[in-house]
Amino acid sequence: MKKHQKHTQLERRNHDGFAPNEIAFLGTSCGVIADLVHKISERLSTYKLAYFDASHAKNVHKNKLSAFVFHSEGNLQITTSGELNKYKQRLQFASFDCVFINGNHYPGAKQVLILDSEKEASVLKRIDQLAQVEFVIRLKKETEYFDFLVEKYPQIKNIPCYTIDEVDKISNHIHHVIQEKISTVKGLVLTGGKSTRMGIDKSQLAYYGKPQNEYAKSLLENKGLETYFSVQNKSENTQEIHDTFLNLGPFGGICSAFQKDPNSAWLVLATDVPFVNEALIQQLLQNRNPSKVATAIKGRSKEFVEPLITLYEPKAYPILLQYLAQGYACPRKMLINSDVEIIEVDDHLIRNINTPEEFEAAKKEVNNALLLKKK
Repeated sequence: MKKHQKHTQLERRNHDGFAPNEIAFLGTSCGVIADLVHKISERLSTYKLAYFDASHAKNVHKNKLSAFVFHSEGNLQITTSGELNKYKQRLQFASFDCVFINGNHYPGAKQVLILDSEKEASVLKRIDQLAQVEFVIRLKKETEYFDFLVEKYPQIKNIPCYTIDEVDKISNHIHHVIQEKISTVKGLVLTGGKSTRMGIDKSQLAYYGKPQNEYAKSLLENKGLETYFSVQNKSENTQEIHDTFLNLGPFGGICSAFQKDPNSAWLVLATDVPFVNEALIQQLLQNRNPSKVATAIKGRSKEFVEPLITLYEPKAYPILLQYLAQGYACPRKMLINSDVEIIEVDDHLIRNINTPEEFEAAKKEVNNALLLKKK
């Protein structure tokens, strides 16, 4: 008998406990851990990092008023009341490349064990939390592995080991941990627009001897990207992603792609920009910044980025949904108000073709360029 499924099964982002990527430091005093984390963050400043700790304050009274204090330099100090909840923390930490956790208070999916002879009892208490130790740090060079550690985890001495002063080596190791979590990129060709001014489906116009949607798909596939068409209606075509966010235009297509695979980055390409070429796609991929929400193209004389020639990171998905919750379905609005890597290119490369007259002029321009290339 088939088991009744109460809730729709959705693809989920690959989270650790509290964040997409987390490392718990444990085995020594909280002060030593905090100091080490701050030294590491200085060396890995190109990444977006966070530190998750517990308050040591006593006689704390629940706040009646939540205070949010913003500084002109961008710093924010928050004083509020709230219980620890992994679902809330996952939203809060969704945009971080790595979250460091004080493992003396909270467990983490990955761990860094600091060997401190004075904290042997503390490590024994948390022995079962050491399921995925990335590396070991000796507080002092002469510090030995505890017998119960070797007994429980016989391979622990084969794990990389550093001393507390080898901050560069420690930071480099964490750099590789972060790099391993960087998502692969997939391609999404946006089709199914209304094409009101053109009068016919713009994705079917042929500039290069084939429908533009096929040409755009080949641009992305030639760069090794697994690529899909974004379409309005459901079909049996496995190369299509149909809109599950209905009547939201390109915004809905992007969110639908993330719903299908929230663990990939999506390089989104419209079909009404026929002058986008392989060199531009290569430039976008080479300048990708996974620490940002997205890597976007902008014309040199344009004020805003082009949201439909953009590489969206997985961390963009929850932000898009937050904008949708506020009643906005404009990807450009999200990009303008988010931390985005911007690549400036010549305006003509990203020209939109929207009318029959523009199509005829663009097709003639493409043909002339192809003839010159053959000479």
